[in-house]
Amino acid sequence: MAAHDATAQVAAYLQQHETKGLLRFITCGSVDDGKSTLIGRLLHDTKLLLDDQVAALEADSRKHGTQNGELDFALLVDGLAAEREQGITIDVAYRFFGTERRKFIVADCPGHEQYTRNMATGASTADLAVVLVDARKGLLTQTHRHSYIVSLLGIRHVVLAVNKMDLVGYDQSVFDAIVAGYRELAAQLGIPQVQAIPLSALKGDNMIAASTAMPWYAGPSLLEHLESVRVEPASAAAFRLPVQWVNRPHQDFRGFAGTIVGGRVAVGDEVAVLPSGRRSTVARIVTMDGDLAGAGDGQAVTLVLADEVDASRGDVIAAAIDPPEVADQFAAHLLWMGDERLLPGRPYLFKLGARTVGASVTEIKHKIDVNTQERLAAKHLELNEVAYCNLHLDQPVAFEPYARNRALGGFILIDRQTNATVAAGTLDFALRRAGNIHWQHMDVDKQARARIKHQKPRCLWFTGLSGAGKSTIANLVEKKLLAMGQHTYLLDGDNVRHGLNKDLGFTDEDRVENIRRVAEVAKLMTDAGLIVLVSFISPFRAEREMARSLFGEGEFLEVFVDTPLEECERRDPKGLYAKARRGELKNFTGIDSVYEPPETPDLRLPTPLLQPDAAVEEIVRTLDSAAIEPLA
Repeated sequence: MAAHDATAQVAAYLQQHETKGLLRFITCGSVDDGKSTLIGRLLHDTKLLLDDQVAALEADSRKHGTQNGELDFALLVDGLAAEREQGITIDVAYRFFGTERRKFIVADCPGHEQYTRNMATGASTADLAVVLVDARKGLLTQTHRHSYIVSLLGIRHVVLAVNKMDLVGYDQSVFDAIVAGYRELAAQLGIPQVQAIPLSALKGDNMIAASTAMPWYAGPSLLEHLESVRVEPASAAAFRLPVQWVNRPHQDFRGFAGTIVGGRVAVGDEVAVLPSGRRSTVARIVTMDGDLAGAGDGQAVTLVLADEVDASRGDVIAAAIDPPEVADQFAAHLLWMGDERLLPGRPYLFKLGARTVGASVTEIKHKIDVNTQERLAAKHLELNEVAYCNLHLDQPVAFEPYARNRALGGFILIDRQTNATVAAGTLDFALRRAGNIHWQHMDVDKQARARIKHQKPRCLWFTGLSGAGKSTIANLVEKKLLAMGQHTYLLDGDNVRHGLNKDLGFTDEDRVENIRRVAEVAKLMTDAGLIVLVSFISPFRAEREMARSLFGEGEFLEVFVDTPLEECERRDPKGLYAKARRGELKNFTGIDSVYEPPETPDLRLPTPLLQPDAAVEEIVRTLDSAAIEPLA
């Protein structure tokens, strides 16, 4: 009987620990506020370290520590060689631990401004944030920035950990002043739950239990609060399943695999596949352990639908009675994490869950001063700046506001050329014009217009430095094509600046918009069946690739008029280089504004070695090879 009771107790104990709740939290704040030390102290004082880990910590503390031979708890988390050498946190470090009441996953986030993107990564999955403040220094710029990111990512529970109280003599007035300042900041940011705790991570004060050194503090210790706080992650009430994979192991099975990010679904429920809007019913809910009658938020399942619907990775299967919105234009909050500045109009990749589409920031409504929360006008964003922007996508996507559903409202922007993540953001709402504007069907299309002209519409995009010979060659090419009976139009940079783009200057932002407009006009002209010649400096590769993306396969020909800067300066037909050298002309390409030469142009014309007539013949031969009918 006793053995049976012991077995039952063990089983009950194991069941209790299997079903304990999980809290994901981060530690953040400024440099040297004690984030890594706090986590190390938690692991040590909760007796979760093995003897060999403690021994290794003692050895590392003597070799790399900053506490004069005493245990340096930060070394439990800072594992990179550079982190130990510099005594700072660079990358996000995740640690798992548990107590009798709860399981935890903690992300130790770096405090340096340079690594703010890493902090945002850690915060993206957190339910609670521990914001550390050095009692000696108070609220710093990085404290404000991290708190703004916390609010941006929808973290509603914050612990204000005023650390290093031992270094200010456990002075209550210091603590009260910091708390008052932070509560004012939290109110501005809309953070509803703030628990302020005075502590010393190094000494262990108020970490696990109440500290005798601060009898004036009557609140919970840090661990007590982490064990007891109730968090309810934002999630849609109605059923939502982003499709991660179309599962087709054989011809008799086709299912849509993914993790449910809101609501519940049952066999027989009517669902809609978005953005297409096709409807069906759930025939099966398949898992590794067999079929289910129903499934809910957080479960990974494969749905088999009753009908053969067209759905692919990135689509969203949702409750038909309450589907999410579908749009291609949004208002969004944005944290810029790229080394190169954000320029409105520049093309990026937009990734929302498993869906990736082309996108651009059409307008920066305002950027935020993280210290004062003041809204500032901005034409571009630099590293670690945050702003409220309008986004335009080249395809509609299913979404929900981030405040309602993180999975369908949080996105990243990716650089098209480097594939680096350059921004993280949250969708606020769809712009009204996204639902009011639709493509109008035209009975006469590009093919019909081209057929009557007996030519294939093409865009010849001439790029190169000022004075390289772009306009000269483009003009000769158009004369040649006209003599051959072809229908053409030449868009020249200087001429367009007198009309369509007369409101634009020569800053990087204006140059991006200049090329965007010209590319759209060129696309319209190819739709009209014309061979359009575009002669613009177009200094940035990203904008030239954006222009190429507007055209069909084989319609865009990038012609690089490759003339060295020295030769362009020698020619200087308009006297512009001389003015730029004298400082009379700002933002001049090649002098004080960068030119990014094409890496793989369709045609490269080395003009010092190639006469204009020979260049024209080479271009015409290239056009002739892909024409509907010979260019004769």
